[in-house]
Amino acid sequence: MCLSIPSRVVSIDRAKCTAVVDTLGVKREVGIDFIVDEVKEGDFVLIHIGYAMNIIDEEYAKESIALYQEIIEKMEEQERQRIIEESDNCPGGERGA
Repeated sequence: MCLSIPSRVVSIDRAKCTAVVDTLGVKREVGIDFIVDEVKEGDFVLIHIGYAMNIIDEEYAKESIALYQEIIEKMEEQERQRIIEESDNCPGGERGA
């Protein structure tokens, strides 16, 4: 399954049919061949295999981004918890030893 995180268009190079997008703070270049005539800076797009496939509503994009950020924070918390639990179970790491 492929998840497409909404990405904000930062800049456009119509001559090359590309745009720089920001996806959760990561900037990358994508093709805009399918939406070149209507895309503009500040739009939110969905990307698939390196191409912006469609422009999406800003409100929907921001709601989706907030959900992705919540998922990431929970994953980070689970990772922190896992590390703590693993350190509690280290051989020779008994407390008071």
